[in-house]
Amino acid sequence: MRVVLSGDEMRGAVFNGASLGASDFANSGLSGASFIGAEVSRTRFDGANLTKASFSKTMGWRTSFIAANLQGADLTLADMSRSSFARARLTGANLSKSELNRSDFNSADLSGADLSKAELARVSFRNAKLSGANISYSNLSRADLSTADLKGVNLTGSYLFLTRLGAADLSGVVGLAQAQIDVACGTPQTRLPAGLTQPAGWPCTGSDAEE
Repeated sequence: MRVVLSGDEMRGAVFNGASLGASDFANSGLSGASFIGAEVSRTRFDGANLTKASFSKTMGWRTSFIAANLQGADLTLADMSRSSFARARLTGANLSKSELNRSDFNSADLSGADLSKAELARVSFRNAKLSGANISYSNLSRADLSTADLKGVNLTGSYLFLTRLGAADLSGVVGLAQAQIDVACGTPQTRLPAGLTQPAGWPCTGSDAEE
């Protein structure tokens, strides 16, 4: 069911289990709304107020949350692959165990967010704020962290196969091990925590490291 509710005020609305593919909620007031188990693929939430909204177990491929306010939102176990969260505010949000492969978090604010055990393969975090975020035991293979703010990020057990580090400053992250660095794509400008060293040769081509 496609609905058009852009700009409407729907604080605390309940859409649990609803089929809302290709709907339009852009610029709507949806703080505290619940979309648990809903289907929202290709739906627009651009600019919407979704503070403390719940998208737990929601299916949302190619969904757009551009510049949306998702502070404190719950996206645990959601499948939002290939979606856009560009410039979105996700401070303190819970994205644990979510599927976010190939999604766009460019310039998003994920400070203090929980992305533990999430699928983040090929995700772009260019210019994103990730300070204090928990990304432990997540899959960051081929993700782009090259220009992200990574102060205090927890990378314990994260899979960094061909993760693009570029000139990222990793000196303030926690839980990072040498084995993770050895399979990532860094450059001479990559800054590492004390005790870790750049491998003799990063296991990637120049294009892998810099794209």
